Amino acid sequence: MNSAKDIKIKPISSRDASKVVARWHYSGRSVQNSQIHLGAFLDGRCHGAMQFGPSLDKRKIAPLVRGTGWNNFIELNRMAFGERLPRNSESRCLSVAFRIFKKRYPHIKWIVSFADATQCGDGAIYRASGFILTSVRLSKNLGQLPDGTVVHKMTLESNPNRPRPELGGKSYFQVTGGRYDFKGYIGRLGGQILPGYQLRYIRFLDPSWVDRLAVPSIPFEKIREIGAAMYRGERVRSETSDTPDVQSGKDGATPIRTLHS
Repeated sequence: MNSAKDIKIKPISSRDASKVVARWHYSGRSVQNSQIHLGAFLDGRCHGAMQFGPSLDKRKIAPLVRGTGWNNFIELNRMAFGERLPRNSESRCLSVAFRIFKKRYPHIKWIVSFADATQCGDGAIYRASGFILTSVRLSKNLGQLPDGTVVHKMTLESNPNRPRPELGGKSYFQVTGGRYDFKGYIGRLGGQILPGYQLRYIRFLDPSWVDRLAVPSIPFEKIREIGAAMYRGERVRSETSDTPDVQSGKDGATPIRTLHS
């Protein structure tokens, strides 16, 4: 029987990573500006992928850590794994990815990622992998159209002039009068905003940079306290939440059951 240690992490093409994401990530979509793509192989076949790239608005993210240069951080854009992978695969793959970054990209000092509790979970795998929780906020960035399609606000606003099929070929700006009006877009289509939370996590690859964190480190128990504990878009009762009670130390939070995208 295979274990997480049997997984091999190898670079893969953007095209192959996108296929994995389309199959196993809840969004079904890759982030177009992803630059580094790592595949998770078991028995010679790819059963998962991680995509890394620059944040869409680096000006807002870089100041989270003092002294961060333009190329000192990267975002984990997508992490998608199939059910064929064994228990603890996500934490194992992240651990190997961190080693790859330290060896091949030593200029990258930290990684940022976001957990979308509206549709997926509150970031249990990040907490188990040594990430620090730095933000928990209400999210109104996801909308569901009448046909069940889920659209992210950033997808529209990162390219507001692109023709949209659900708008009959018109662009986001054409139906909003050139304004960033996600609520108006959803209303025009008869959809609804999906309520939930977005959590921001940071993982330092260079331990000497930890003291540069310019925002508060939030204790993990706060997730439960404010009612943000979620699993695949469903609120989790405090007595059943998989959220650890303490912020991670050097080796991360207490191991917990993993999430599958």
